Amino acid sequence: MHKINYNRVRLLNKNKIKDYEFPIGSSIAGPVIYWMNREIRTRDNWSLIFAQNLAEKNNQSLLVVYNLIPGFLGGQNRHLTFKIGGLKDVEKDLAQKNIPFEIVVDKKGQDEEKTESAKLILNYCKKNKVGALVTDFYPLNISKKWVNEISGSIEVPFFEVDSHNIVPAWITSNKKEYAAYTIRPKIHKNLKEYLDNFPKIKKQDETFLKDIESKIEKNDWDKLLPKKTAEEMDWIKPGQNQAEKMLKNFIKNKLKNYALDRNDPNKDNQSNLSPYLHYGMISSQRVAQDVVGWANQSIEKIIDEKKNKAKVDLGVEPTKTTNAGAFLEELIVRKELSDNFCLYEENYDNHNGFPDWAKKTLRRSATDKREYVYTKTEFENSKTHDDLWNAAQLEMVKRGKMDGYLRMYWAKKILEWTNTSQYAQEVAIYLNDKYELDGRDPNGYSGIAWSIGGVHDRPWFDRPIFGQIRYMARSGCEKKFNTKEYIKKWIS
Repeated sequence: MHKINYNRVRLLNKNKIKDYEFPIGSSIAGPVIYWMNREIRTRDNWSLIFAQNLAEKNNQSLLVVYNLIPGFLGGQNRHLTFKIGGLKDVEKDLAQKNIPFEIVVDKKGQDEEKTESAKLILNYCKKNKVGALVTDFYPLNISKKWVNEISGSIEVPFFEVDSHNIVPAWITSNKKEYAAYTIRPKIHKNLKEYLDNFPKIKKQDETFLKDIESKIEKNDWDKLLPKKTAEEMDWIKPGQNQAEKMLKNFIKNKLKNYALDRNDPNKDNQSNLSPYLHYGMISSQRVAQDVVGWANQSIEKIIDEKKNKAKVDLGVEPTKTTNAGAFLEELIVRKELSDNFCLYEENYDNHNGFPDWAKKTLRRSATDKREYVYTKTEFENSKTHDDLWNAAQLEMVKRGKMDGYLRMYWAKKILEWTNTSQYAQEVAIYLNDKYELDGRDPNGYSGIAWSIGGVHDRPWFDRPIFGQIRYMARSGCEKKFNTKEYIKKWIS
């Protein structure tokens, strides 16, 4: 069997499965089904690895199912096309391992009240006489709703595996963390333990397929793809193979300048991995391991933030260690902080998720005079007075990914140019989730909540409209990069 740290796994319905011997027992009667929900990959996937362990220990077959939702949380054709490209990769790879893969479609899944994904998965389990169900940890409310419905109904062991975070979210913390500085030491102390090696998925014995092949429906990709062709994005292609190519390119050509150039959109020195990380087409643990290998230093030395940040602030030419440290801070601490936020704050996508000090200061500033006020449509069509903001919005619409530094400026200006912080957050989430390939993600929700509602931040100097929310001025962007060059690129 595969070697795995079982702290990554939790049994969700242990109150119903009281006699089960955690983690892999020996009393499962029926196939193990891996409900792929967040991690669209076959390599470096702890959920799939655990499911195969479970099947092997109990001498049962392994099946994989994915619940596809066209228009999920406001997603568009670009999102569906990208996702299906990744799912095709999964199907091909699983077929080589003799592991059946089937898509079930939740046509009502766009509506959180009408979604039928839980019902579809339960029906799939019933049809295949499931012995155990395994799924991915996914902290968004709609996924938590599915998981709760299933765990309350299913009569066999139901497991959740965190294959998205390097340190499992429930190991890092059992509460909502205040900021990066409170979660950072909790993650750092566990990194060495959880940066362990991935085993490879084995080929399933063909004898296991005899009893289930007749029940598996072939995936009709032409039928699943949107009728209206999504706009072509030549800079990025879907799937785990393409994700690994993007990672190799980043490490080979960009990482050496990351600490200095990551906030200059004209240099395109970011990893561009966020769409792949969002869809689970690559593991952040794999990314971290490859970056650590490139730096040729221990993880402890790389994450010594005080030393590394001081070197960059002093203008010292960054070393491999400082570049790797700057990148891993974003990949690990900031990303896993956003999962923590969504896991423990059900109001991650609305005003009630803001800290009390932020809600108070925004209420006080609600009547402050705005020099400019725009509607959602005007924002969406890049019709503001600020050509830098318009260019950033156009980059997001045309490319499907806005530069990371500009995302902060973009969101904070929406707060400045709307009448309420509630409406500002609504507009920002709508645009981010509609156009960003990495939208509808904890990173997006926490980033917008940081920009507009002070989440993971502290009170700053009081000023009109923003109150004590951190302010960003265009002049700050102009000091960091050539804004005219950026504007010219996207406004033509």
